[in-house]
Amino acid sequence: MNSNEIRQRFLKFFEARGHKIIPSASLVPENDPSVLFNTAGMQPLVPYLLGQEHPQGKRLADIQKCVRTNDIDEVGDNTHLTFFEMMGNWSLGDYWKNDSINWSYELLTSKEEGFGLDPQRLFVTCFEGDENAPRDTESEMIWKEIFEKNGITGERIYFRPKEKNWWSAGPNGPCGPDTEMFYDLTGELTSGMSLEEYLKADDEQRVVEIWNNVFMQFLAKDGKVVSELPNKNVDTGAGFERMVAVVQGKRSVFETDIFDHILLSLKPNIFKNEKSGRILADHIRTSVFMINDGVLPSNSDRGYILRRLLRLCYIPG
Repeated sequence: MNSNEIRQRFLKFFEARGHKIIPSASLVPENDPSVLFNTAGMQPLVPYLLGQEHPQGKRLADIQKCVRTNDIDEVGDNTHLTFFEMMGNWSLGDYWKNDSINWSYELLTSKEEGFGLDPQRLFVTCFEGDENAPRDTESEMIWKEIFEKNGITGERIYFRPKEKNWWSAGPNGPCGPDTEMFYDLTGELTSGMSLEEYLKADDEQRVVEIWNNVFMQFLAKDGKVVSELPNKNVDTGAGFERMVAVVQGKRSVFETDIFDHILLSLKPNIFKNEKSGRILADHIRTSVFMINDGVLPSNSDRGYILRRLLRLCYIPG
């Protein structure tokens, strides 16, 4: 399945489930001076997640262009990119955890409508709870039902702390637990893992995160949960390039057809090693998308980031 087919399958899957497909916003945020670029799929939708009515309705899906520079030192490994696309679907006070989790599982594993991934290689995490919010047993039970129904055995549901499985926009406002999906890249972990084995596999990139479903369930004030929200939202995100790598059976995003045309156009002798070639391909791709969205090289802000990327792409001779 090529990357364009994966893109279309994602959009068609959610369109068939009542979602309006909305276009990606620009990389340059419209009404958020706190950041230079859109860094996540949910960022352009924040006003609607906070209660404003969206003109397209309560069920939305898109593939949003994003740039993150905080991970730039990690670029060149198997999964990190400066520019990437984020697949996402949203419920604005409509469906809740059961539909969200079941649809994620269905899209990941269905051969007819989805990506056809092996369900035996799927592992998930849930929020373990703390003094501020309860353990997310609702998501746990949904996952247990899915695994039992599909004959998936072994330990594969792990509870993780707030730092890993909790979302908030700051000390005040909506917040809530999330459940993350991980995929075994090796095909050797299908019988399940203990928590310790899972953490080691995650650290070694033998399993990679492929989807995150955030459940905006609570209202926080001064960093503490004060009540449940009357209208709960669902915000999901799946890195497009990483998903393509998993579906195509590649260990690295740079081995997918997304990067074929870039890497094939680069002569091997112009970079020192494979990692430097990957970095060059990433920076070229990022620069093109920035320029396409109106960013120009300059001495400050987003223009300075573009200028730095272009400078790093320059190869003497």
